[in-house]
Amino acid sequence: MSDVLKLPAVLDLNAAEPLKAELLARRGQGVTIDASDVERLGGLCLQVLLSAKRTWAADGVNLKLAPLSDAFAEQWAAFGAPDFNTEGALA
Repeated sequence: MSDVLKLPAVLDLNAAEPLKAELLARRGQGVTIDASDVERLGGLCLQVLLSAKRTWAADGVNLKLAPLSDAFAEQWAAFGAPDFNTEGALA
C-alpha cells in the first residue's frame, strides 16, 4: 500500500522546506505524490522531488508521481526534467 502526498497549488520557494519535511517523514515507505492541483512549480521544489526520487530508488522503495495537473506537467517538461515515473530515468 502506498501513502499519498497531495501537493499544494503553488510549489515555490516557501513550499520547498515543508515539501522536504513531508517527504522525509515518509521515507522508507511507498509514496504516491499527487500533483493534480499544482498550478506553479518552482525550481527548488523540482530539486526536492528529484532528490526524493533518487533517495527512494536507493532505498528500493516505490515513489510515484501521479496524477499530474496540466500546469505541473508543462512546467516539469519546461525545466527539461526526466520522466519521474520511468525506472532508471534519474540514474
